[in-house]
Amino acid sequence: MSAGSPSVQMDEVRRRCQSLLSVSGSAQDVKADVQTMANIPLPLSEKYRHFGAEAVLRENTAGRNKQEVVESLSRLVKALSILEKYGCNLTSPARPRYWRSVKHNNPVFRTTVDAVKGGRRVLFLYGYTNQQIDGLSFPDEVSEPDTEKVAAVTLEVMTLRTEVDMLVKGTHPHPEHYKDIIPSIVQQNKPVSDAAVVPPAEEQQADKLQPPTPPPKPTLSTVGPLKPLTAPPAVSDCNLCGGPSSVVCPSCTNQPFCDACDDLYHRHPSRANHKRDKIQKTKDETCSICGISPVHAQCSTCVQRLCMKCDKLFHSHPDRKGHKRTIITPAKTSSPSLSPWECAHCTTVNETRAVLCSTCERPRLATAASTVQESLASVPTSPNTEWQCKSCTVVNQGSSILCEVCERPRLATRPPVAPVLSSPGSLPDCGTKWMCQFCTFVNTKPAVVCEMCNLSGKDSSGVSLPQSLQQTPSIAKEPPQPGVKPQPKPRVNLELKRQKAMKEDGLHLIQQIREAEKCGVSPEEMYAAILCSGNNTKPCDWLTSELPHLLDEICAMAASVQLNYRAGDSGIEAAVERDGGEPEPSVANVTGGGVKLSRAEAKRAWLAAGGDTDRAVRQLLRDRQVKMKELHSLGFRDASQCEDALRLSGGEVKGALSLLQRPLLEPFHQRIWTDQPEPPIDPNNPDKQRMCRRLLALYDLPSWGRCELVIALLQEPDVNYSLEDVVNAVKMSHDKDFIRRLLNNECPFCCGVFPRSKMQSLTSCQCSVCHECFKLHFTIAVRDKHIRDMVCPGCGEPDINDPEQLDSYFSTLDIQLRNCLEKEVYELFHKKLTEHALMKDPKFLWCYHCTSGFINDGDQLKVTCPSCRKSFCAQCKKPWEAQHQDLSCEQFQQWKRENDPEYQRQGLAGYLRDNGITCPHCRFQYALTKGGCMHFSCSQCRYQFCSGCNNPYHKTVCKTPQCAFNGLHAHHPRDCLFYLRDWEPPRLQELLKNSGVEFNTEPSTGTQSDACCVMEQKDEGGLQTDSPCGAKTQPGQAGLCEKHYREYLVSLINAHSLDPAPLYDVQELIRNCERYLVDKQRAENEDDNAYHARLLKKLMEVPLGEQVPRNK
Repeated sequence: MSAGSPSVQMDEVRRRCQSLLSVSGSAQDVKADVQTMANIPLPLSEKYRHFGAEAVLRENTAGRNKQEVVESLSRLVKALSILEKYGCNLTSPARPRYWRSVKHNNPVFRTTVDAVKGGRRVLFLYGYTNQQIDGLSFPDEVSEPDTEKVAAVTLEVMTLRTEVDMLVKGTHPHPEHYKDIIPSIVQQNKPVSDAAVVPPAEEQQADKLQPPTPPPKPTLSTVGPLKPLTAPPAVSDCNLCGGPSSVVCPSCTNQPFCDACDDLYHRHPSRANHKRDKIQKTKDETCSICGISPVHAQCSTCVQRLCMKCDKLFHSHPDRKGHKRTIITPAKTSSPSLSPWECAHCTTVNETRAVLCSTCERPRLATAASTVQESLASVPTSPNTEWQCKSCTVVNQGSSILCEVCERPRLATRPPVAPVLSSPGSLPDCGTKWMCQFCTFVNTKPAVVCEMCNLSGKDSSGVSLPQSLQQTPSIAKEPPQPGVKPQPKPRVNLELKRQKAMKEDGLHLIQQIREAEKCGVSPEEMYAAILCSGNNTKPCDWLTSELPHLLDEICAMAASVQLNYRAGDSGIEAAVERDGGEPEPSVANVTGGGVKLSRAEAKRAWLAAGGDTDRAVRQLLRDRQVKMKELHSLGFRDASQCEDALRLSGGEVKGALSLLQRPLLEPFHQRIWTDQPEPPIDPNNPDKQRMCRRLLALYDLPSWGRCELVIALLQEPDVNYSLEDVVNAVKMSHDKDFIRRLLNNECPFCCGVFPRSKMQSLTSCQCSVCHECFKLHFTIAVRDKHIRDMVCPGCGEPDINDPEQLDSYFSTLDIQLRNCLEKEVYELFHKKLTEHALMKDPKFLWCYHCTSGFINDGDQLKVTCPSCRKSFCAQCKKPWEAQHQDLSCEQFQQWKRENDPEYQRQGLAGYLRDNGITCPHCRFQYALTKGGCMHFSCSQCRYQFCSGCNNPYHKTVCKTPQCAFNGLHAHHPRDCLFYLRDWEPPRLQELLKNSGVEFNTEPSTGTQSDACCVMEQKDEGGLQTDSPCGAKTQPGQAGLCEKHYREYLVSLINAHSLDPAPLYDVQELIRNCERYLVDKQRAENEDDNAYHARLLKKLMEVPLGEQVPRNK
């Protein structure tokens, strides 16, 4: 296949368009490429891979003439446009809110996609495969549409729409591919390029006769040899009256006439056989979206010709607001209302403003078709358009289906009128009756108009009126004089009078119905009462006084009819005549008495019959027979009991069933009301159905099968399930294996087997513990441990150093422990939880002398513990001394160094004690050194941190970027004791000397020099205790052991915020750059010194520890 072949070009354009449409979802982005795809000369089978275009075209054009084929293809273009929008919505990044479903009751969908064949198959390709009651939708398991497939199908829909549109307009470049599918359209479009050449003289003459018109659409002419094209008759003024002409008479030297003048002029016997030609007028182009309203504007961007409303709605979208539209001024055409018009049915010439014919009352635009076709064609296209009843001519609202007066259907034709004729040849007397053809009212007096509707009694057959009132043919009119416009016959306005009378009758009826509703009477009862009461009695009064007697009479008549029609030897068979006179057999009645009926049944039958007593009797017996059959099918054979039950329940089958079932349920009620306890449900009971019924009644199981499943599980060998556990598990699922997993769960602590409903889990992990172990663990934790020790006994979650996770954990744990722990233990838990919350208060202080905490509202340095009544400093947390009064903590510390002999005797050990460990979470201070293990756990709040830099320790993965260590760890800065304790004292001293910081090398006077006396926390026998270090001191280390002397030097480095990076060797420099994520990439041709200097500079840009203690 060559690189430039149509198939290769088609694949390239399709691939590019599909990629672009699946990302943007905008049809405008691929519009040019779609036109290119439509112009590529390829067969339909190669061009359309997903969408069966050939089948769709054959289904929508098979077996039709040319005009219908064009109309069908136009509908197909509109349907494909809507399907294109559905596809673009699915591929758009901002899909509509309700993209998952397509409703059938959508008027746009119903008039476009559902109006053609094959539309729903395209929706199926989009993914709408789930059939709903009111439409189509995506399956529930599909969360997102397949944009690649939707884009491919949408492209084919857009391409087919473009090709069909070009076929209809006759502009398709390759119509030969459609010659076997739509032969009429293809053959019709062939002569377009071979049109006959019109000579210049004839062309100029045609230009003079015809006004300029838009390019004509392809006409649906018969396929055959070409004939010379003849111009249609030119539009000009009437030859007689000068008005707009509508016909041209070739026999009269092509003289134009309007409708009125044509009727008058060609009534002459010598011109009656002339054949006139209708003048073809240019048809206004309609909107490309609604197809109804005339074109108002043309958009050059989206190539649409729209009416005013569609243009405003279509271009209100944000993506189409910038489109440029051109306002199209419709050409002024001659209006048919400027001259009198002729009725197409009776040929009467009516005046200009008349809408209905003055003789036959037919509309102005009605044709001389049959009555049925006229009624069907006159149905308004819109359901909200008012319509006129064909029987009584009342104008009804568009939403009504039946006429408000005669209650005939909207599409019903005029009822036939039976003529009432007197004897032929005799004059009618004053008692002659005749029926009006419009309202079917029987008139008793001779008159020209009907007494009821005030319309003329003239009929096309001339048989409805008495002979004395039938009009004789009028004398032939005089021929019209030239130049004089004929005047229409005057018309008596009887329509207004008739409508006014019917309006008054309707308002009177509405007033009666409203008064009846105030008295609790329904409109149906009111209507029936009007028919039965007459004009002398008010309907409401008649319903109160006479209706009960009428209902009793109906019941008696029904009973009498039942007895009179009783016949047969083996059974009693009643025959009730239907409305048409055919007998209807009733249910056999085994009793000898008559049927027992109630007033309620008689009233319903009377209302159903519309107040007709005879019909009410037949309806009453018919309803009773149906109810008796229903009770008989339910097993109640005693007809007498059924009759009594129906009579007592007012004819209600449900009420009769309640009465009939009451004696049958009496033993069951007696068994329920007894005081004896019900025996437990035994799964081994032989009466399995009784056990299932008891399970349904007691445990509210969803089905009978679930009850059988409960019994089957309880009957399994070697099981010790309780009934309640099995019922709860069966309610959750019907899978027996899943239920067994729910019933068999092992506790990891006591190794017992429990159902899932008796296992407890925390919100922070997936561990499951039985209720007893859960209660025991948290009881011990509350009584003997800290609040932060109340974690999962299995995995130790959650991480107590994460404050956000800890707060949410305690809020849910409080709910779980409320119904689990004893009252005293739960109150202790709440007390500890309250203390935990108080510790977050900045005014909360821990006592230096005891383990109590309290809120300090004062602003003085001296505070007194309310528990031990001892005082300490609120800022430095040291015991209060009189010399601290009026001195800051730094000044007091300096005074002690200079004047306190005991402090001087302790030397650097006292210095390290005063600068001990302070918990960064609760601010509790420990007079301990930082040497030894850097992982410190606060005894007050259980906060775990590094004693050198105060950074927290994490048990699991932390929130630090690029840290995936899942274990106990902390992140230390480079000036933390965690790293500097590995340096030798001379190296630390060098760092201090370079910065000019003084340090001690000799012990203070009187200080013990053989053993280090610095206090530190030690782990002895599983308990953490505070004791002296006891290690041997070294010369030149100020009376401290080497470990604590290093701590002393590091404390000076931290106090002066010294950076140890300048003393790093090459390996330490590279290792720290890796640790703190410093780029250590070496530049090209960079020597070692420059490389190390650059690394050192970048490393020193990383800040030191923010929480490192820097007290002097």
